[in-house]
Amino acid sequence: MPYFDAASAAPLHPVARQALLAALDEGWADPARLYREGRRARLLLDAAREAAAEAVGCRPDELVFTSSGTTAVHAGIAGALSGRRRVGRHLAHSAVEHSSVLHSAAAHEAAGGSCTEVPVDRFGAVDPAAFGGALRADTALACLQSANHEVGTEQPVAEVAALCAEAGVPLLVDAAQSLGWGPVPAGWSLLTASAHKWGGPAGVGLLAVRKGTRFSPQGPAGERESGRAPGFENLPAIVAAAASLRAVRDGAEAETVRLRALVDRIRGVVAERVPDVEVVGDPVRRLPHLVTFSCLYVDGETLLHELDRREFSVSSGSSCTSSTLTPSHVLKAMGVLSEGNVRVSLPPGTAGADVDRFLEVLPEVVADVRERLGAPVAAPPSPAPAASLVVDALGRRCPIPVIELAKVIGEVAVGATVTVLADDEAARLDIPAWCEMRGQEYVGEEPADRGSAYVVRRLS
Repeated sequence: MPYFDAASAAPLHPVARQALLAALDEGWADPARLYREGRRARLLLDAAREAAAEAVGCRPDELVFTSSGTTAVHAGIAGALSGRRRVGRHLAHSAVEHSSVLHSAAAHEAAGGSCTEVPVDRFGAVDPAAFGGALRADTALACLQSANHEVGTEQPVAEVAALCAEAGVPLLVDAAQSLGWGPVPAGWSLLTASAHKWGGPAGVGLLAVRKGTRFSPQGPAGERESGRAPGFENLPAIVAAAASLRAVRDGAEAETVRLRALVDRIRGVVAERVPDVEVVGDPVRRLPHLVTFSCLYVDGETLLHELDRREFSVSSGSSCTSSTLTPSHVLKAMGVLSEGNVRVSLPPGTAGADVDRFLEVLPEVVADVRERLGAPVAAPPSPAPAASLVVDALGRRCPIPVIELAKVIGEVAVGATVTVLADDEAARLDIPAWCEMRGQEYVGEEPADRGSAYVVRRLS
């Protein structure tokens, strides 16, 4: 069964499996002890740290292993903010950071700190000048991911790092998605990553803190990992993580070329074969293995289930695949269509034949889901167009509000409006996105007794 969700968790690399099994036999003892078994464990831990530090581009004594990438982010942000508390309590971050960064920012605000969220363009990238403008005299820390986990867009890390250095602000880079593909541009002060993103075992994160960066670990002090990651090291998993990172980086150049070609094919064929689709993310400055697209008039959850029935594992940022019924914060920040969203992220070794079969199956699946939802088909304009219409989509979830809008837009005169009443959070994003795709004018949102009223003017 083709697995196309490597951005969530890559399959365990063969080298990771071999290293894990070997370390279970050799690295079970306490590496802090001086007897033979402890010394053997310490040698394994030191070798893993050196290998990981080489891949990250830092000194071994600047890097610690944590219990997850999320833990690394939380510890990194909290420690940096505390270490620079005399400077101020302001945190700057992009609007599309991983939820672990956003959760840390929310906790910081709840504790009395302040945050600035830097917006992104329609491709999902920050403008370095805008990021630099968010830095203040009291900014203690800035956060910017190296590449986005949902749409694959690479961020201008080098440019932002230079602005942060000029302002005297440390930059934390979340490199979870990109570290397996190559080094992060220089200039960062803190870096985090997660092993299961590159084919290592789950439960291992990396936190690197450059020498000279003010850092004060939070929580009860521990004796291990420089006091920055409490608890006994999961040495077999750490060894496997470091070994697999080295292995994937050794093959990254060739796989980058091969997978980029497959993703380019997906981007082109999806736009060609699937009507009413928006391929999102930067087409050039992006991760080599990841592509995201959104399909109008499609229930994302049903689409993923149908693809799963046809033996394809993909993920989605659509609100209708989420327990919260809210669209992905990344898609929302980009201002792109969220309904019917599909993220395809190819693990190393993905066969071209599997991609070809996916591209054969996808149009049929999308058409079937649209038919079941009663999606509109092309129809001639009404002979007696109305001056205006109101569509009541209250209580109905995505993509129904947009489907109902599309069904009636031809029934009003050019220049007239359709007002959609909806209480689904996704409508706030998807109705403007539909207008842009369809060449209609999104007038704006107005308050209503329940939910909101979204006003659309027909232009053609």
